[in-house]
Amino acid sequence: MLVDTHTHLYASEFDSDRRQVIEEAVRQGVGRMYIPNIDSSSVASLFSLCNEHPAHCFPMMGLHPCSVNSRYGDELRIVEHWLGKMKFHAVGEIGIDLYWDLTYLNQQKDAFRQQVLLAKKYDLPIVIHTRNSFNEAYEIVQELNDSSLRGIFHCFTGTPEDAARVILLGGFKMGIGGVITFKNSGLDKTVQQIDMRHLVLETDSPYLAPVPHRGKRNQSAYIRLVAEKLAQVKQLPVEEVAEITTRNALEIFG
Repeated sequence: MLVDTHTHLYASEFDSDRRQVIEEAVRQGVGRMYIPNIDSSSVASLFSLCNEHPAHCFPMMGLHPCSVNSRYGDELRIVEHWLGKMKFHAVGEIGIDLYWDLTYLNQQKDAFRQQVLLAKKYDLPIVIHTRNSFNEAYEIVQELNDSSLRGIFHCFTGTPEDAARVILLGGFKMGIGGVITFKNSGLDKTVQQIDMRHLVLETDSPYLAPVPHRGKRNQSAYIRLVAEKLAQVKQLPVEEVAEITTRNALEIFG
């Protein structure tokens, strides 16, 4: 079995063929797909997806850093409301994004910190977005880290030194997606230096499709291409990569 630890299957890009996309993923051996929330506007779509496909789609609840603005407190209250009301598998997708806009950096940091504390309150893992912000996000995780805190650094594209820092935290894995198949990403060389027990697979679909689909819509079935590339990089059978990364994912999500 393969596990896609991060896929936005409720996105509008799947409105015309969502059921077929999920069925194809299952045919490709993807047994579990973990679905991050974005903000209050995505909650209804997230619930609809996971209610329709409860055997394969597992919801997270969180506020994405790109949705943090001057009214982020209202959004955090919605996140906390739902965490207290229903079963979720993680607090996510949360973190810091310094790629698009620096305007609300302080608010992003506060929203991230508050959501890490919510994860500790509800004993849930966190799924961390760190686009152009690994150091900033890492500092907050390090500050709040304890034996109960666990999670995934989603879409990990850092250096071997960054990987070593993640491993030092104790309870965290790194999400490896389509970027590992990109010719000049350098992620393959970094991953060579990371023990398999610290890695999980993800697509981040509909974004970041692996080669040969780069630039097109990504989907959870393509996690097999990520697994095959990782197997090539680590010189392991793809079945072993599937087994280890699935075990790692279940260690985080339960």
